[in-house]
Amino acid sequence: MRLITTTAELEQVCGRLRTEPYVTVDTEFQRDRTYWPKLCLLQLAGKNDAVAVDPLAPGLDLAPALALMDDPAVVKVFHAARQDAEIFWRLTGRAPQPLFDTQIAAMVCGFGEEVGYETLVNKMAKAQLDKSSRFTDWSKRPLSDAQLHYAISDVTHLRVIYEKLRARIEKAGRLPWVEAEMQALCDPELFEQPPEESWRRLKIRSRDPRFLAVVQALAAWRERAAQSRDLPRNRVLRDDILLEVAAHKPGSLDELRGHERVNLDRESARQVVTAIEEALARPADELPRLPPPSVAPRGLGPLMDLLRVLLKLRCEEAEVAQRLVATSSDLEAIAMDDEADVPALKGWRRAIFGEQALALKQGRLALTVEKRKPVVIELEEEG
Repeated sequence: MRLITTTAELEQVCGRLRTEPYVTVDTEFQRDRTYWPKLCLLQLAGKNDAVAVDPLAPGLDLAPALALMDDPAVVKVFHAARQDAEIFWRLTGRAPQPLFDTQIAAMVCGFGEEVGYETLVNKMAKAQLDKSSRFTDWSKRPLSDAQLHYAISDVTHLRVIYEKLRARIEKAGRLPWVEAEMQALCDPELFEQPPEESWRRLKIRSRDPRFLAVVQALAAWRERAAQSRDLPRNRVLRDDILLEVAAHKPGSLDELRGHERVNLDRESARQVVTAIEEALARPADELPRLPPPSVAPRGLGPLMDLLRVLLKLRCEEAEVAQRLVATSSDLEAIAMDDEADVPALKGWRRAIFGEQALALKQGRLALTVEKRKPVVIELEEEG
């Protein structure tokens, strides 16, 4: 159990880790009071090293660790890597590569939907997690021995899990499947969401384009303000208040500040009024629009139910999580269009499910029950 607090120590450890084929990685961070995640602890482990790095230590430079994250010769192993990858993207503008996510790998190996780390520790590492420090405030110093033991155990167990999962995946010939998913995790679009698109997170009932334009402008202003102040979005302006302001469209500073639920400083209020004015002045052909609500054709529901049964059967047979193969929106798209542009009709997903989904839809395949179990039957073509 070792806590790294100096750049010299970090350089030595990372120098050794860069000679290894992989390194397991975990982070402890805070985000409840900030817009950007605040890295509080970084855990790294190789075959012979297992350390925690204190990013909050005075004078410590994370450059050696960031160089390790960029080293193409070393696989970086995480569990549920999305938020960890975002932290490194924030620090360097890049996600760690090459990357291996044991949660996705476990889904490929039949461990179910979004399998938890504790489950893998129990089943693959044959160990029990110490939960005593689960709700630690990792920004407080000093860290106790118990806290460090808890944090470092995450990356030591991960070594066993990674090696066993990778062996199973390679034996099954599914490494290309996992690698394709890992590339998607490193897509910059996951982390670089334009402020102008942030309005899509809101629960909007109205479809009026002019109202949507005001919502879009206010959400974009809030996103930029939250980023520049490093505050959570709702600390700048709550969702419900933002939608209320968009509905009332105040045309002056006094009108906005007279809203009993709005609590903005004068400069922020001025910027909000300006954003509303600009949104109201946009040409009609430039206004945002929501797609019309889809009306499912008659019979589509039962067809989707059949596709769900087929998906479950094929995924159980292939020992892969259903969510990784096809989503409900994928099934709806396939039900409506044989050439739908969805992942389920591409690559390895098509081989597992997509081809048979189309065959079922086209009447070349049927579902029946034998010995109380659903089975798939290929139908012979007439003539």
